[in-house]
Amino acid sequence: MKTSLPRFLFWPLLLAFGLCSLPGFGQRDFYERYSFNQSDTLRGMLRPERSCYDVGFYELDLRVDIDRKYLEGSVSMDFVVLEPTRRLQIDLYANMEITRIDWQNSPLRYSREHNAVFVEFTETLLPGSRHRLRIAYRGQPQAARNPPWDGGFVWSKDRNGKPWVGVACEGDGASLWWPNKDHLSDEPDSVSIRVAVPTGLQCVANGNLRGQTALPGGYTRFDWFVSYPINNYNVTLNIADYAHFSDVYVAADGDSLALDYYVLPYNEAKAREHFRQVQPTLACFERFFGKYPFWRDGFALVETSYLGMEHQSAIAYGNRYLRGYLGSMIPRDMDWDYVIVHETGHEYFGNSVSCNDLSEMWIHESFTTYMEALFVECEFSYPDAVRYMKGMLGHIGNRQPILGPPDVNWEKWHYSDHYYKGAWVLHTLRHAINDDERWFALLKSFYQQCALSNIRTDDFVQFVNDFTGRDFTAFFEQYLWYPAVPKLLYRLKPQGDDLEVFFKWEAQVPGFDMPVLIGRKGEYVQVFPNTETARSVVLKGLSPEDFQVATELFLIETLKID
Repeated sequence: MKTSLPRFLFWPLLLAFGLCSLPGFGQRDFYERYSFNQSDTLRGMLRPERSCYDVGFYELDLRVDIDRKYLEGSVSMDFVVLEPTRRLQIDLYANMEITRIDWQNSPLRYSREHNAVFVEFTETLLPGSRHRLRIAYRGQPQAARNPPWDGGFVWSKDRNGKPWVGVACEGDGASLWWPNKDHLSDEPDSVSIRVAVPTGLQCVANGNLRGQTALPGGYTRFDWFVSYPINNYNVTLNIADYAHFSDVYVAADGDSLALDYYVLPYNEAKAREHFRQVQPTLACFERFFGKYPFWRDGFALVETSYLGMEHQSAIAYGNRYLRGYLGSMIPRDMDWDYVIVHETGHEYFGNSVSCNDLSEMWIHESFTTYMEALFVECEFSYPDAVRYMKGMLGHIGNRQPILGPPDVNWEKWHYSDHYYKGAWVLHTLRHAINDDERWFALLKSFYQQCALSNIRTDDFVQFVNDFTGRDFTAFFEQYLWYPAVPKLLYRLKPQGDDLEVFFKWEAQVPGFDMPVLIGRKGEYVQVFPNTETARSVVLKGLSPEDFQVATELFLIETLKID
């Protein structure tokens, strides 16, 4: 049974403002304007050919021909059957050629629909049985037009004219370069990544390097192994003439974490100085959430020609050793690297705690963007964190719900609200709870309960409700399902030296009743408006000129009624 928290006592008055709630578009209504096709559902939906099995392990064995921008090799996929089936779906972009699919040392028939590949078995696979498919393939993978926002391979050269190759594929999907079950809900428990590259170059992938082997024909194979669950889009490779140096982070409990840095040789001295900020970043996030999630696999930054990406245990770093985001987007009096902080945050939310569908990417991006403010709070102060949050307001559009439509591999984010607005939702929730000890306990408990797993938005909503003993369902429905933010309507009535304040919410969700802070800045009091009737409170010793609504702490609009 849920318990209710005691509320601030005030004198409620039944005062009608005479204004109705503004009409708003709910999430489902909003997305009716979009059309989706078979390709969208093949990629985004858990069809029976996908839900019938669960992947446990991938083994990638590839050769990269840099001159031809060409991949050739195989992927073996170990899986367990969940429902009886004679047919399953894997995914590989149509421009990549499958040359053979083997099961039990025999070839299988398969057919394509867009980027989906349907594999036909010669007998029914029974629940609980375990199998391995080997998919041989080759081709020129899609090149990224604007990485990391447009997915694909990045074929570039360093300033010495040597190859510098990488890949980023969030959104577009890992199936643009290797065959897999390309759906966020199914992460393998581990992955082996073997990549042969021209001798003289290094290949850096996820996890730990187990060894390297000289091969005939002027190639060297690098063998990497990931020992934790991993999103398919986080599986990566980086090829360059890298210099490597290392460090150690010591956690609060005394455990040591290996830190590895792979940078272009002419940037090594700069990187050794710049990457010192990894230590306080890890310490801050350990304080709020617990130890770095992928301890056995270590932490790495790998220099890339594109800005960055949260590739698990091998973070792509391309911020050019500058403060902020390429030298901007943080307050002028701060000096920290946005890419290091943001992508390290993704190791917790995005990589360890992951969503099941792209429509819920706010779980990755909003939490991580909010973690930037927590880092500022660690390194500077709470007022500085509030100031940092205020700097995000200009990036919020309020024209599209934070949640997208499910089952269609949703990528049409026209604004960055699933980053910045979502971070402000968390900032707002903190101050609606109005108890930092409870708030930080909630964050840590939620993360640790959900670490190394896939979740849905409903899981977080239920956790918040249970942890706080208060029903925040309407709060999340308003902020996540509707583009508009709630509006606080208020009227001020001086009473001698005191001030009576009447207040009411205007929102798209009936029953929206988020508490809010009002009064004199630094001495705010918490009040509990609703959408049905106006309430009031008398604030002692406050003039109308000194009255404020804490809009630096709540993502809301306000309207003073005369």
